[in-house]
Amino acid sequence: MQLGDARWAECEDVPVLLVPVGATEQHGPHLPLGTDTTIAATVAARSGLPTAPALPYGASGEHEGFPGTVSIGTETLAAVIVELGRSACRFARRLVLVNGHGGNVGALRVAVPMLRAEGRDVAWFPCGVPGADAHAGRHETAVMLALAPDAVREDLAAPGNTAPLRELMPAIVGGSVRDVSPSGVLGDPTGATGGEGAETVSVMVAALVGAVEQWSVDGATGRLT
Repeated sequence: MQLGDARWAECEDVPVLLVPVGATEQHGPHLPLGTDTTIAATVAARSGLPTAPALPYGASGEHEGFPGTVSIGTETLAAVIVELGRSACRFARRLVLVNGHGGNVGALRVAVPMLRAEGRDVAWFPCGVPGADAHAGRHETAVMLALAPDAVREDLAAPGNTAPLRELMPAIVGGSVRDVSPSGVLGDPTGATGGEGAETVSVMVAALVGAVEQWSVDGATGRLT
């Protein structure tokens, strides 16, 4: 069930509802601003579980040095998630925020434990795979080639800053992504293929489905483990 297409009578006592949480932010010269939202929404929809329309804005302050980025910040995002959760849990027994942007994690770690403390069975799940590069690199480029190839400008794909993210974080936190990568790319998108992206999407979908079935929630962060 896609919540946006459903009628109210079809939404009584939903066992679990997924809400994709994305972002509108720069993804280098070659990927669209809605990359994170597209990935989160697709992973949620392909799970076969009831899915709500995606939240397309997140906490993307580190990318505001680039035109097109629209950030609502951590505090506001957390407040939105809390109110969304309170409302959705009136008809859904469980709620999962399917997160497509790392910058949203701070808000999720505040909002989801708060909702759980209020007695609502809420959790969040990250869209990601081990070993992926940080931003707009091979990982995200491959996934977008699988999901929306016409939206990818392969002719503009070029390596950005390929240093490990842990080395870049102090400069990013103290300033912005633009301080460490003029193109906005953290990684190397060249050579990415839709085939590897499709495999990555399958892995993420399977991980989401498995996590929902197991329903083991970290008490401190609210993350599905």
